[in-house]
Amino acid sequence: MTDSTLQKTALHRLHVELGAKMVPFAGYDMPVQYPLGVKKEHLHTRAAAGLFDVSHMGQVRLSGEGVVEALSVLLPQDVAGLAESRQRYTLMLGEQGGILDDLMLANRGEDYLAVVNAACKQDDLAWMRRHLPASVTCELLPEQSLLALQGPQARAVLSRFSDDISEMVFMDTAFVTIADMPCWVSCSGYTGEDGFEISVADQHAEALARLLLDQDDVEAIGLGARDSLRLESGLCLYGHDMDGQTTPVEANLMWAIPKSRRPDGEKAGGYIGADAVQAALASGPTRRRVLLDIDGRAPVREGANIVDGQNGVIGSVCSGGFGPSVSSPIAMAYINASALDGSLSLYADVRGKLIPVTVRKAPYITQRYVR
Repeated sequence: MTDSTLQKTALHRLHVELGAKMVPFAGYDMPVQYPLGVKKEHLHTRAAAGLFDVSHMGQVRLSGEGVVEALSVLLPQDVAGLAESRQRYTLMLGEQGGILDDLMLANRGEDYLAVVNAACKQDDLAWMRRHLPASVTCELLPEQSLLALQGPQARAVLSRFSDDISEMVFMDTAFVTIADMPCWVSCSGYTGEDGFEISVADQHAEALARLLLDQDDVEAIGLGARDSLRLESGLCLYGHDMDGQTTPVEANLMWAIPKSRRPDGEKAGGYIGADAVQAALASGPTRRRVLLDIDGRAPVREGANIVDGQNGVIGSVCSGGFGPSVSSPIAMAYINASALDGSLSLYADVRGKLIPVTVRKAPYITQRYVR
């Protein structure tokens, strides 16, 4: 896309003013980094608080008669069991069980709010409208910005402006007022840190961002550090670590489908893709998403093949880079399930050089959500 066809968030002028390096991302002109640089932005978020513009993501409001029942067909989530002012991570699946998108779903009392990925939001909206009854209203909120304040000081920063923030725990949501600006806040984020996502009208977005950036604890953070932060935390990026050809079983995301909706659960099945997921569980996946420890300092990037000792290709890296918090290369990969029994030596093929790798069972950093 050309600069003239790229969309801009309500904070675009502020990004430019702050000296951000802007790049095309999901059809938007977005900041990949600021003068501080990706590594320092990453480490600042882990140590204090980072402010991200995630307004390119889609905010979809769902309401109307039968909305709970309709969403229970659309999503493999226990929507009826989602209490007011709470939200959950969930998946939207195709008929064959592939992941069309991953999203957050919140029960706001007066409606439900789905926050979907930027690159998927128009397809998601069309899919929702195709499968929801006429009684359910499904509307994109194009004039709402979304800011994410992440890091161990995020709670203290926001609490300076709203007493409602301090008692919120992971996945709580609330309507709050910050400096006379009406906001909807969720205690969530995609860095592994305590933090909040703030939905605010476009007309107030720049004022809110400046208010937060005026705090000594807060720095502006771009997409580069956002990617390394989420990868250190073992979190997937749609279009890289999962897609419409990948089932939740392969992606190791069955935790996103509550036990009540899995086979043998009291609310089993009934959602789009349920039969395919049940079949995948019964047969077992042919490949699995895993995190890798990498020997040495050389980064292993997306697309690198994972091979066995005889140079047979048994998988490939879906996300890879350097983890500033752990000061080492980090990577996520899909590997043949038959190669994950521990009997094989595994290597990443980086331009013909074989780098030893091992499968790890936990994220690279300890997630610090307040529960």
